[in-house]
Amino acid sequence: MSKTTEKTAEFIDNGYPALDASKAIEYVNSVAEKGVEQSKEVYAKFTAGSETTQKALESSFEAAKAVGADLSLKTIAVLRANADAGFSHFEALLAVRSPSEFVELQTAFVRKQVEKAVEQAKELQAVTTKAVEDVSKPIKSAFEKAVKEFKVA
Repeated sequence: MSKTTEKTAEFIDNGYPALDASKAIEYVNSVAEKGVEQSKEVYAKFTAGSETTQKALESSFEAAKAVGADLSLKTIAVLRANADAGFSHFEALLAVRSPSEFVELQTAFVRKQVEKAVEQAKELQAVTTKAVEDVSKPIKSAFEKAVKEFKVA
């Protein structure tokens, strides 16, 4: 046997006075228990965060569905109004008797359609802005809550 092996065997036989096996086992157990508790806490927070995120996404999708339907109806109404105006104008053009009457009718129609287009664009913009706010509100709230909790922790 070598000198190192002999010294190690002698050290083991004599024991290490500062090392108490029962205390070492207790320490390892307490560290393991703390690890398990911390893992449980992290899992609980993760689960709660996941549920909050899922609810926010569901709310956001429901809002998107409702707002999408509203936006579609508004767009259809705009298209219908423009088509009706076009057909009415075409009927009026069929009754024209002179070039000056044609120019007058056409000028009035274009002016009215431009004014109507501006008004319709404002309405669609308002609906779209509200849609974006309604869809993003649940996710924004969940994010702000998560940031607030993160700052507390």
